[in-house]
Amino acid sequence: MKRQNVTIKDIAKELGISPSTVSRALKDHFEISQETKDAVKRVAEVLNYQPNSFALSLRYSRSHTIGVIVPEIVHFFFSTVISGIEDVAQARGYNIILTQSNESLEREMANIQTLFNNRVDGVLVSLSRESHDNNHIESVMQKGLPVVFFDRVAQGIECSKVIVDDCLGGYQATQHLIRQGYKRIAHLAGPGTLNIAYQRLEGYKKAHEEEGLEIDEDLIVFNKISNEDETHDAVYDLLKKKNPDALFASTDMAAIRAIKTAQEYGKSIPVDFGVVGFSNWQFTSLTSPSISTIEQPGFEMGQHAAELLIKEVESEAEEVTFESIKLPTGLIVRESSRKN
Repeated sequence: MKRQNVTIKDIAKELGISPSTVSRALKDHFEISQETKDAVKRVAEVLNYQPNSFALSLRYSRSHTIGVIVPEIVHFFFSTVISGIEDVAQARGYNIILTQSNESLEREMANIQTLFNNRVDGVLVSLSRESHDNNHIESVMQKGLPVVFFDRVAQGIECSKVIVDDCLGGYQATQHLIRQGYKRIAHLAGPGTLNIAYQRLEGYKKAHEEEGLEIDEDLIVFNKISNEDETHDAVYDLLKKKNPDALFASTDMAAIRAIKTAQEYGKSIPVDFGVVGFSNWQFTSLTSPSISTIEQPGFEMGQHAAELLIKEVESEAEEVTFESIKLPTGLIVRESSRKN
């Protein structure tokens, strides 16, 4: 998504000249011929080009403050991301205003508007699980506010993004379970509104295909709310009706709840039932059994996201070059899945 409907790049493409030439022509630069200036102004009028004065005012009147929106501040992964953001922001002379959506679209919409009204230089956003409509974010971007997504990103919005390779993580978790000898591996996926849930599911399916195991769609359950009761009921139903011998959970909280439910059902971990989570929360190494998980580089994600946003804020260019960074995941094997 561009910050305005018609840009200098559009004029340049129409005339077959460079955007920098167009920019200088519009500023009546002495190095640009009058013929080129006239041509640029004529095309600008035809295309109804309007310089974004609000964006320029944001760019040249900086507050040196960055807004951050996370789903949950207390979430271990997001707390590590925030630490990474602060590490870069402080070193570059920026403060941060931290807000949380608490997994609510309504609160996310209020947060982005509050940050915009407080004239932050840019915003880092990780979407709530309710965020199916991103008009509130597109609206502030069109007014010149730089936005960079991290972890949970919006589809269809052109901007810089930092993610982890969720497909790789799902693949690593599932392949490990298969190679430990498990044959019927359930997947407790995240909410269907989030792209990360589908990426981890894709990795789960890819591991089955490469290891020669048939995919049983009945073993895949989307965990809409991810609270204790819902997770307990979902895992109990899987054990009762589908008899899986392992489970890959989309979060570590879901993994520990799955272990508890399986133990209540009479399963021995990992002999009868193996479990792998996702994120490497601090408690995963402290529980009994300790929990195998997929590690996400949250601190590095925060650093990269802050660097991309500050780079965009401080750019003098008329057009922003958006970047996407994908960070690798890593498998940590512990007692909940180690049979061999």
